[in-house]
Amino acid sequence: MPKTTDDRQDGSREDPPEDLPSTLERSDGHAQRTFAAARASAEETYHDAQRANRVAWAAVEHGHEKVGDHWEPKEGGRRGPSDAQAEGGAGTDRPTAGGVDAGATKAHLQDVARRLGVPGRSRMSKEELVEAIGRANDRATRQARERSS
Repeated sequence: MPKTTDDRQDGSREDPPEDLPSTLERSDGHAQRTFAAARASAEETYHDAQRANRVAWAAVEHGHEKVGDHWEPKEGGRRGPSDAQAEGGAGTDRPTAGGVDAGATKAHLQDVARRLGVPGRSRMSKEELVEAIGRANDRATRQARERSS
């Protein structure tokens, strides 16, 4: 993993946690630390790596949204589940938006779609924007992984 540093509020600098998914390697230090801390705690609690990863991703999605190939803090510091699946609960089979903040305003989703170059965004419903952003995010992540390999 490439070593980068993150400016912290207290002025100190810290290396990102080890063994992060690639989309988090390209994200801010807060998202990285959230994932690492949640995963470590869940591994200690549940002794199940898959469950620990699900818990860690849910923690990231409560404060961040996926934009392209990385995670950004949610608009206005809003916290909470990004979609029905991120609300949690064991054995749920609810729809997921793949990191897109489906609870955001339509204006915010249109802005994200504009940044990602989604065509036809001005005519899309909120649900269509969520789906289109998800596809654009997947495409950007795939391209970033190809560039780094």
